Amino acid sequence: MLAKLNTPPYLKKGDKIAITCPAKKLPHDINSAITLLESWGLEVVLGETVYASHYQFAGDDNLRTRDLQRFLDDAEIKAIVAARGGYGTIRIIDQLDFSSFSRRPKWLIGFSDITALHSHIHNLDIPTIHGQMPLNVPDATKPSLESLRKALFGESLEYLLEPNTYNALGETSAPLIGGNLSLLVMMMGSVSEMDFKGKILFIEDVGEYLYAVDRMMWNLKRSGKLEGLAGLIVGGFTSMKDNDEPFGQNVEEIILNVTKDYHYPICFGFPAGHLSDNHAIIFGKNVYLNITADRVQIVF
Repeated sequence: MLAKLNTPPYLKKGDKIAITCPAKKLPHDINSAITLLESWGLEVVLGETVYASHYQFAGDDNLRTRDLQRFLDDAEIKAIVAARGGYGTIRIIDQLDFSSFSRRPKWLIGFSDITALHSHIHNLDIPTIHGQMPLNVPDATKPSLESLRKALFGESLEYLLEPNTYNALGETSAPLIGGNLSLLVMMMGSVSEMDFKGKILFIEDVGEYLYAVDRMMWNLKRSGKLEGLAGLIVGGFTSMKDNDEPFGQNVEEIILNVTKDYHYPICFGFPAGHLSDNHAIIFGKNVYLNITADRVQIVF
């Protein structure tokens, strides 16, 4: 039996929303993102880490921990947006206290390295939002930003996609989990590991070698994570690399080969991940997935 979700209140105009950097430092200001959030009627609170620098990180581990903890605990903050990903969240996650956050849940937004937080918070039965981050706002498509607004304000979220020749047809309804493939594999064996059984899994990645994607998918298969899924949604696998001696399969072929023994629906090419058209999806929430020869429908 699935646990009851402890869903954060959806945002309303006048709410305070915090921006913090739990991982890599920002290369430039995020004024366009602040302006966007304010245009939605939100009051933006900036963390100390937004303009902090410690080598490649947005401040040292202690500062990044303290900054995120402040917003986890502050009852006036209704949502926390990670300014960017990169690397570094795993270095601080075990120092964070989620007790206040569990009592008064709030929306956590981000992708890429922020998968570490998505995965950890999944075990608290609190949904989170995989979507555009402030660093990416200047290059983001309007539909992707609008999808984030809808997710935050609790408006209807539905996606209709063109068919993909690689898709595995079928219909299912189950809670959505996932994130960046590399981070999901990295979380395995830790207290932050997600429960995959009976879920629809979303995966995306960037800048990986094809053989590494194959290796990570086989890791998920051998650890039993793929067998019990209700469905699979494949997002952007961007800037993939190959060796001088070709691997011999593209990402779609790699995934289909590893999942060929299973019979759940698989959607390829969902517009989420390291893309300008990175649409918001809600982890933890139940999703209806219907893949036919004519179209793909995903309803939250």
